[in-house]
Amino acid sequence: MSPGRRLQRAGTIVHVTSATLSPSPLADLDTDSLREAHAAFARAYDELKAAGLKLDLTRGKPSAEQLDLSDDLLHLPDGRFRDAAGTDLRNYGGASGLPELRAIFSDALRIPVEQLLALGNSSLTLMHDTIAFALLHGVPGADLPWAGRPISFLAPVPGYDRHFTIAERLGIRLIPVPSDDNGPDVEAVASLLAADDSIRGMFCVPVYSNPTGAVYTEEVVRALVSLPAAPDFRLIWDNAYAVHHLTDERPEPIDVLALAAEAGNPDRPLVFASTSKVTYPGAGVAFFGASATNIQWMLHNLSAQSIGPDKLNQLRHVELLKDAEGLAAHMDKHRAILAPKFAAVDAAFRERLAPWGGGSWTAPRGGYFVSLDIVDGAANRAVQLAKEAGIAVTPAGATFPYGDDPRDANIRIAPTFPPLSELTTALDGLCTAILLAEAETLLADRD
Repeated sequence: MSPGRRLQRAGTIVHVTSATLSPSPLADLDTDSLREAHAAFARAYDELKAAGLKLDLTRGKPSAEQLDLSDDLLHLPDGRFRDAAGTDLRNYGGASGLPELRAIFSDALRIPVEQLLALGNSSLTLMHDTIAFALLHGVPGADLPWAGRPISFLAPVPGYDRHFTIAERLGIRLIPVPSDDNGPDVEAVASLLAADDSIRGMFCVPVYSNPTGAVYTEEVVRALVSLPAAPDFRLIWDNAYAVHHLTDERPEPIDVLALAAEAGNPDRPLVFASTSKVTYPGAGVAFFGASATNIQWMLHNLSAQSIGPDKLNQLRHVELLKDAEGLAAHMDKHRAILAPKFAAVDAAFRERLAPWGGGSWTAPRGGYFVSLDIVDGAANRAVQLAKEAGIAVTPAGATFPYGDDPRDANIRIAPTFPPLSELTTALDGLCTAILLAEAETLLADRD
């Protein structure tokens, strides 16, 4: 198993609210013992509901403590409004964004400065607009715009719900592709590309994938940029978590643009990233990286939309982060806040779920999420029970296109936003809901 996504199952045995039953995998219990466990979980759940909690684990937002790390942005830029070249950043122009800021992120993203744009505050907006541009105008290598004909995208699962929302909103059919610790199933991708000529794109989160924390291997990336596909097939390469490390064991960034050029498909990857979880999500900077041809295509399309991005905000970020080393130091401060929260997730699941065989989960080396798989058929019920007890969790199925998890097993855990004490309480309550849902599901299967 790759270090990017380690499944944890074993754990410390905990006290059970039953005089006769000791923890053991629920699926292995005889029916009478399973009923006894169900009764114990139901009593614990009633106590949970009576506590009147109001906790939220739904979205992967930075906490207030993390946002505080960037509060110097509120008084920057400090008495200046020109970049290193002397350009007045208060005025129009500068469509490519500040070279100084692009240089700070160039190394982390493995994109040459001249092939990296610094734009508005949201990479999701940029992804949406890029796909809309392709639908309206086509992309380099295409004979026709994408609109007016069936268009499909491949979607590695479990995956990022907001990617799915963009495609669904723009009328693009989503085709699930299984993925593992190393990235998407390359054989499945190749088979689908060969069989379906409507496929024009694929969503990818190559580093600390949302929600699994998987890190694509170079072998997988080489395959994705090399597979036979339509000339206007694009990899929507969302490198949102490239600098969001939780351990000292950090993946070496992969130069997807160089690998694509080497494979003879230089225009295939469209790389997106942002400072949304580096500084302020509501006032950050989004980046777009691509081949020289795609960069010119993007600038041409953006020219009808804007005469330039917010360069003063980009200057603020330059003054805050200073250089690549400053960026790394800033992210170490984020890590100090986040690592204990991810450790709390692992500890809670080891203590509460593992003794009952109650699930398998990821222990990511970075990113913002933990992916939890529980007993098939129980995820929706577990999320419903948690909600009724005052614990909001991302809807079950959200990590699959159209909200359809065929196993009804996956739950995305977002531990970053709440304070650690609230997180610990929410996780304990969620585990109670999960165990009750699993016992209900297994009993129903035996009736």
